[in-house]
Amino acid sequence: MAEFSLSDLETIIAHRAQSGDPDSWTAKLFAKGMDKAAQKLGEEAVETVIAAVKGDKKALVSESADLLYHWLVVLRIAGVPLDEVLKELEGRSGRSGVAEKASRPKG
Repeated sequence: MAEFSLSDLETIIAHRAQSGDPDSWTAKLFAKGMDKAAQKLGEEAVETVIAAVKGDKKALVSESADLLYHWLVVLRIAGVPLDEVLKELEGRSGRSGVAEKASRPKG
């Protein structure tokens, strides 16, 4: 199997968002805007958590794919490239999670 990456999915989402195809879920989500896309992201996050808690590996894989897809849609609508998130993660990787979280501004 050829390697498939989140960057590949980000590219697919970008193309489908612009397609105007009435049969494209991606095009429909973009047409409905951030509120709908963010709502779907939240729903998929909850479904992923439920699958994890139940120990249902098959559902966890499926829901995780849905979660990642909807997350990338939200990022795209917000104008945030995946690379920015990856750079943030890379910057955090040199320190412990506890130290990184403690360094965040309180708000």
